Amino acid sequence: MITQSYLTDLTYKINGACIEVHKILGAGLLESVYHKCLEEEFSLRHINFKSELKIPVLYKGKEIKCDFFCDFLIENQIVLEIKSVATINEIHRTQILNYINLMQKPKGILINFNVKNLYHQGQETFVNKYYEMLL
Repeated sequence: MITQSYLTDLTYKINGACIEVHKILGAGLLESVYHKCLEEEFSLRHINFKSELKIPVLYKGKEIKCDFFCDFLIENQIVLEIKSVATINEIHRTQILNYINLMQKPKGILINFNVKNLYHQGQETFVNKYYEMLL
């Protein structure tokens, strides 16, 4: 059974993997580099993930065919979106919120690798109504 506590523990593991990648690579690289290294780190840590997963878009009850992907879906519960930008903008936050709502997942994590300290400056967590329904 998925609980808020389980998602908190999983969030800790995801953040740990991201911190490890950032510790080794540092800031300033392309997002695609961090993406590939995260795939490797998740595999090493036995964290189940899907990479570049297509997000279904429903419009008036019909699925619209479009190429709309999230970076990672972790353990089929948490959407992870990664960036390597000077500043996280509101559009990035809106993007992750849209992803978790469209995919009906309870939690999303936004990581920006282009910072000095990933834990303090480079990660934000988002929850929605699906999270609130968990115990």
